Amino acid sequence: MNFLAHLFLSGELSELMVGNFIADSVKGSSTINYSQGIQQGIKLHRAIDEFTDNHVDMLKSKDRLRPRYKKYAPVISDIFYDHFLAVNWQDYSAVSLREYTQQVYEYLGKHYAIFPERSKQFYNYMIKYDILFAYTKLEGIERVMQGMSRRASFISGMETAVEELQKDYADYKNEFQSFFPDLQQHVYLLQKIN
Repeated sequence: MNFLAHLFLSGELSELMVGNFIADSVKGSSTINYSQGIQQGIKLHRAIDEFTDNHVDMLKSKDRLRPRYKKYAPVISDIFYDHFLAVNWQDYSAVSLREYTQQVYEYLGKHYAIFPERSKQFYNYMIKYDILFAYTKLEGIERVMQGMSRRASFISGMETAVEELQKDYADYKNEFQSFFPDLQQHVYLLQKIN
């Protein structure tokens, strides 16, 4: 899953959400430099990624993309799934997506000083282009894909990924709708254990 889902699955505005947001930029033992709540968020992020990477529906989505996008198929699938979360937001939250994204931007901004450099860069980009809300539109997904393609180490072709989303929209939507309740249940059980 990409940023919208990770943040949403953190639950209320808390240090758990901060950890979930910065997790990809925190490597190895540097986790111990953060508070217990942020460390829990980093662990949650990694647990979400592991569950997502091995779920049968996500595997179908990635397999459909792999011939054209190879190693970038998982990244593209994650963004597609954030799109479906965004456009079906009312199925998952009583708070509007606009209100939610504003709350999240503001809350994360209060922790900006402790973000790793890479997280600061993404936060600035996220705010500038209202990325979490932009996931509702194909143009927003296209902008994200173009940015990722420019930053990729190798030729990725990600800038054309929206074509794939449009072509097989119903398949990706069905896979997301089958997958996401399973992920929510997994996160619920993890948080109950901790």
